[in-house]
Amino acid sequence: MSAAANPRWGMTVDLNRCVGCQTCTAACKHANDTPPEVQWRRVIDIEQGTFPSVERLFMVVGCQHCEEPPCVPVCPTGATKQRADGLVTMDYDQCIGCAYCAVSCPYQARTIVHEERGYFASGRTPQEVATSHPERRGVAQKCTFCVDRVDEGLAAGLVPGVDPAATPACAASCIASAIQFGDFNDPQSKVSQLARDIPSFQMHAQLGTNPQIRYLYETPAVPGRDSAIDDDERLSDLANPLTGPLQRFWDWRAAMNWCFGGTGSGLAIIATALSVAGLMPAALLRSAVFGAGVLIAIGLVCVFLKIGRQLRFWRAALRPHSSWMSRELYVVALFYLALGAMLPGSPAGSPGFVAWAAGGCALAFLACQAMILFKARGIPAWRVHPVPALIVVSGLAEGAGAALVLAAVKRAADPGSSAVSGAVAASSMHISPDARLLPVLAAGLIGLLALHAALWRRHVVRAAAQGIGPLARTEFARISPVLHALGHAAPIVLGGLILSGAGPEPILAAAAGTLAVAGGFWWKFCLIVRAGYQQGFSLPRIPQRGSGRNAAPERHVSPRRSEGPALNAAQTSARAGTHF
Repeated sequence: MSAAANPRWGMTVDLNRCVGCQTCTAACKHANDTPPEVQWRRVIDIEQGTFPSVERLFMVVGCQHCEEPPCVPVCPTGATKQRADGLVTMDYDQCIGCAYCAVSCPYQARTIVHEERGYFASGRTPQEVATSHPERRGVAQKCTFCVDRVDEGLAAGLVPGVDPAATPACAASCIASAIQFGDFNDPQSKVSQLARDIPSFQMHAQLGTNPQIRYLYETPAVPGRDSAIDDDERLSDLANPLTGPLQRFWDWRAAMNWCFGGTGSGLAIIATALSVAGLMPAALLRSAVFGAGVLIAIGLVCVFLKIGRQLRFWRAALRPHSSWMSRELYVVALFYLALGAMLPGSPAGSPGFVAWAAGGCALAFLACQAMILFKARGIPAWRVHPVPALIVVSGLAEGAGAALVLAAVKRAADPGSSAVSGAVAASSMHISPDARLLPVLAAGLIGLLALHAALWRRHVVRAAAQGIGPLARTEFARISPVLHALGHAAPIVLGGLILSGAGPEPILAAAAGTLAVAGGFWWKFCLIVRAGYQQGFSLPRIPQRGSGRNAAPERHVSPRRSEGPALNAAQTSARAGTHF
């Protein structure tokens, strides 16, 4: 056992030894009773090259039990935990099925099953019923390194990684001894010796998660080499097992939280800022803030419909110290308290300070939305630095657009409120606030959309350098023309017409505002639903084996004199210590 205070359980996987027999996957399924199409431990089959230089190898994947697991801090309920020995576990009774851990995992290790079904069309067999786990329905599930086997084995005095009964099922069942389990804190353990003596790599080590599965790729007979299989052509093929699939955890319902929530929070922020500047009448301010409350509520209802265990939704408020999702709930609760204080007849019914407090909460809500997406580290298109700025600027632009529509409706309903042109109203401090409102909003909208266009362009241009895969970049190329034309250029032109007084302000304002909001909805929906490809698998180093240029170096083995005739090819390979 380890001399350290706590063990650090982990695995080594030998790419030369793994033969792709799938025994580990069968053992995992048997030990954990996973339902159809759910496999906590998988073996992916990788082929590369063109004839005659080809190669095939197998790689065991699943939860890596990272030292810095991205899934733990984002969990709003505390259902995902990390133990002192490093194992990342799941509390199914605490999970609400929000899938935040799933989109935060760079190793595709999370699964959510919403409906139980059997392997056969006739229904579930008695065995399937007896081994079902209803507590896992609608919540996140994953590999736990067979934590029950480990704990029970330790209690019985067994050594995990040495005694099969105390070792995860995949490692205990591996027929080629390709999977080894043990304590990385114990320098004498098998995994420590293998990781020390044989070159290895950690998958996606650049993300800083320090995964506790180390992939061995060399033997004395088979050297390793740099991989050349992570090119754009191969990673554009969804049939390639290394390519990350499109995430399905957050669908259009989740996207609507960013769409409606961004517009609503932006509207409250813009309305509050204009009120502070003396440009937003009290009645219009109240309408704007309450309208923002309605929009935010629509977004929250949509995301509520997405979670797997809806009656547990309140548990999402349990971890404000680490989860931006929990912080979002606290902020939105304060926002609606401020709205309640603005109701007619309430002690604080006058907009004033209470409305400004609502605007401040809306700004915090928008910031939380930006950080929720940014912290989803399993989706390369979301976790890069331009994304938070894009979310915030887009929300403000959408808010300015929504305020333009609201002000245009008020102007149309009261055409006598101003008879001067927008150009004059924008340049004169002696014109009434009502007259200056549309031009000021138009000018703000132009600036915000120009900034958003520049940020989006930077995001697209730098996508490859920031590790965003070719499939997501292709989606960016599809999004951009519509976004720039209808979401940026058209409302900017319409805003310019408002400032120049070239047309009827209410109509131009309504059109500009509607297009700005639609553009914001468009790019956020596409980013989440259509460009949300998961992090694929990585092979930075691979064994030098196969055929043609990929073949391992030729080996020469001289038979011993006592062995008589020359050895045949199979005997030579065995004596040379070849790993299969």
